[in-house]
Amino acid sequence: MASTPAAAPTGTERAAGGVQSVERAFQLLEALADSGGIATLSELSSTSGLPMPTIHRLIRTLVQQGYVRQDTARRYTLGPRLIRLGETSGRLLGSWARPYLAELMEATGETANLAVLEGGEVVYVGQVQSRRSMRMFTEVGRRVQPHCTGVGKALLAQLPEEETRALLGPQPLQAHTPYTVTDPQELVAQLAHAREVGYVVDDQEQEIGVRCIAVAVPGAPTPTALSVSGPEARIRALESAAGSAALVPVMRQIALRLGQVLAP
Repeated sequence: MASTPAAAPTGTERAAGGVQSVERAFQLLEALADSGGIATLSELSSTSGLPMPTIHRLIRTLVQQGYVRQDTARRYTLGPRLIRLGETSGRLLGSWARPYLAELMEATGETANLAVLEGGEVVYVGQVQSRRSMRMFTEVGRRVQPHCTGVGKALLAQLPEEETRALLGPQPLQAHTPYTVTDPQELVAQLAHAREVGYVVDDQEQEIGVRCIAVAVPGAPTPTALSVSGPEARIRALESAAGSAALVPVMRQIALRLGQVLAP
């Protein structure tokens, strides 16, 4: 008896088992995020490459569910319902990263931090504190400016230069201490150097007496950075260590393994 030919994939299902309409909905959300969270339908069509009828249909569904909003100028923005998803995802990210942060803290004796870039700000999503009585306190969930922190600069260094310049703007940046880099052009040059050497330094730029070394987490689905921070003298002593205890290679090796876990 002849077998019945398998049905061809429908318009909403991919041969690999994925659902095309779901993929396209997330594609639109990503396009909105890449445009700064706000865009017109024509801009979404241009950036996503999707046909306008498809965009109309998907946007209407996303608006109904609260994941997208339409403003008075008929532009579309990311909706408030995404906030809960982002907050929950951030907490989980910190949980997944905790073993790696603990490993970094044990290797250095200093506080280990994990941060992501969100809305132009640094958000701390994970931390394992040093056991020492004198240590840095940065609570999980705290938001800070990127230009004056080690993790912030490590995050900015992962962006295209034009995107970094747009985020920083042309005006002088806020000074938190006398050591804060406030010239956007100087900071862009510092970030270019960071890409070459593979790490960045916050030398008392956010808080007097505190030094921070940060590296990127390669492979993470969003710009992510790992850092150690503590009293300036102790961090400088770690930087002077050589061989298997050398600070930056240890950090980059841990960041690489963490990135493999976080990779989509």
